[in-house]
Amino acid sequence: MPVHSARSALDDRIARLRQVAHADTRLEGVLLYGSWTVGEADAHSDIEAYLYIQDHRLADFDGPGFLAQLAPLQLSYTNMYGILAVVFDDLMRGEFHLTPAGPGIDEVPTWQGMVHLPRPDDAVLLDRTGRLTQVARQLATFQPPEPVTTAQQLTNELTNWTLMLAHVLARGEIARAHALLHTVIAPQQLQLCRLLRNSTAHWLTPSRALEQDLPHTDRHRYAATTAAARDQDVRTAARNSWRWSRDLAAEAADRWTIHLPHELHEQISSRLNDPR
Repeated sequence: MPVHSARSALDDRIARLRQVAHADTRLEGVLLYGSWTVGEADAHSDIEAYLYIQDHRLADFDGPGFLAQLAPLQLSYTNMYGILAVVFDDLMRGEFHLTPAGPGIDEVPTWQGMVHLPRPDDAVLLDRTGRLTQVARQLATFQPPEPVTTAQQLTNELTNWTLMLAHVLARGEIARAHALLHTVIAPQQLQLCRLLRNSTAHWLTPSRALEQDLPHTDRHRYAATTAAARDQDVRTAARNSWRWSRDLAAEAADRWTIHLPHELHEQISSRLNDPR
């Protein structure tokens, strides 16, 4: 599907969401988030929104029924994060938070540093009271993570989780080690790398746009931490991963005042190099 037509389809669906939301008096506000709100939507983008429902109407609000007004649904269910996930008939995905308006809108300012809405007035599709627009505007300025405390947290996390990885490998649980390496350790490495490269725009999903955001050297180091779920491949990737973590940690320590437990780091290296 051409990018232009897909983006037009997303624009049309957002316009339809605005229309049906205004017609439903149970809704106090609707706030978009995700790639469309930061100008990165393409042929494969989802539609993601918070539906702020009047507190006393939340229990009788039929989310799938409401969303079926946008387009026919092929799939609708509450996902593992408690979010209403849908697939429309054109294979566009959607994620919708059905949220009580009172506490839900009050929570929006706490998203600073995690959610960026460079065009907050465009992201607000419905606001019956003015509250939602006011708080959404507080997210208009991107706030990168504070470097020192964040670097310390990430280096500690990488130390702890890589030690767990070493124990899991020593036990011979290759599939579990493979999952740990790719789903827990790698995202934290990429966040630390982004922090060091001043490339934190995709902080919450650090692998997003990796090919454009990070230099070749870092992409090469990241690739060396990946592996098929085979014994020796996973063990090699684990050693490569820990070497990269230590290099990133050393770079962070040179730039900021953070503590590194060097003796523990050496012990982890020894564990990873000794399969027993």
